[in-house]
Amino acid sequence: MPSSRSFSLKNSTFWFLAPVFMSFCLGPLINASGQERVFVTGVRLTLGTETNLSASARIADLDDDKDLDVVIANGRHWPQQNFLFLNQDRARFNVQRNLGIDRATTYATELADLDGDGDVDIAVGNDWAPNLIFLNDGTGKFDSGTEFGDVTSVRSLTLADLDRDNDIDIVMTCRGRQNRFYLNNGKAKFGTGYPFGGRDDSTIDVAVADFNLDGHPDLVLANRDGQQNYILLNEGQAKFGKRIPFGTGKDQTRAVAVCDLNADGKPDIVTGNIGEANGIYFGDGKSKLKLATRFGRSDGKSYAITTADMNNDGSIDIVVGNAMQQNAVFFRELGTDRFREVRFGGEANATYGLDVGDLDGDRFPDIVVANSGAPNFIYLNRSSNK
Repeated sequence: MPSSRSFSLKNSTFWFLAPVFMSFCLGPLINASGQERVFVTGVRLTLGTETNLSASARIADLDDDKDLDVVIANGRHWPQQNFLFLNQDRARFNVQRNLGIDRATTYATELADLDGDGDVDIAVGNDWAPNLIFLNDGTGKFDSGTEFGDVTSVRSLTLADLDRDNDIDIVMTCRGRQNRFYLNNGKAKFGTGYPFGGRDDSTIDVAVADFNLDGHPDLVLANRDGQQNYILLNEGQAKFGKRIPFGTGKDQTRAVAVCDLNADGKPDIVTGNIGEANGIYFGDGKSKLKLATRFGRSDGKSYAITTADMNNDGSIDIVVGNAMQQNAVFFRELGTDRFREVRFGGEANATYGLDVGDLDGDRFPDIVVANSGAPNFIYLNRSSNK
């Protein structure tokens, strides 16, 4: 019989709790207000009627109506249409728009104000097809797209201000090829890319944070194919020199997130791995990392990770998207270093991407998942007492 699970950051031990069954999840957690949190979905909470090879889901207010919308990237290696889903209030996604005219092999659609006009634009990363920037007119309608970067084996995009010039740059990972980043001129124009990492790195994901607290954003590389994971330290002006290894050196890491999990003012790393448990690494503010614990299944297939306070108790929690295994939220128990696993979704899905945000206006973060070969779902964060 399935069960909920907990683990401790202090001693990295695992133990099992009495099994608890809920619709759509296992093992509810009681937060500071005494409410158990569960994640619910249904046919009205699917994003569209099509089943695509979805690779990424991102949440933002695209049309400036004060609620959160969703962008889904489709295709991976096969050309498909990307979509916008506009929230009509309270997680009613009754308007769907195409993003662009062409279908493409899209792995990533990342959202930020790229041209400095105050609305949310979209960067699209494609596998061996031109990458595109779509600029927003402020109402959730986008231009026809302009090309940027190299045509290569794109697996992810990360948006951040790498050179501290107050605009958003693009970090591009390319499995088995040279990774590159592209600096913004402030008007969403991106010139020649600059290489980072090794020429043959199988980098799937990158997170950005200032790990040595020198004021410069560093890069955290999640590498597959048994390669070493690294932090690349920024020497200033987006020059990445020194490499700091972390992990075993043979991890199959597919996803990475950064946050301050232990509330010491220093960035920590959460990794999603294939064929092994996931990892939490504590940073010391001097570019060194310590493995705090491993969590999740020992035969895990984690493709996506993000962090957020999912039960509004003041502690950061971890949301994990898995392939052919249930997805999970790992709640940090209030006042302790322990986490508890709450599973949601079906075991047959391959969740390549996910994002969190308050979609229904109840002030609790909800979850959107991007499934490859299955419908994409919204999971509303609910109290089981309702």
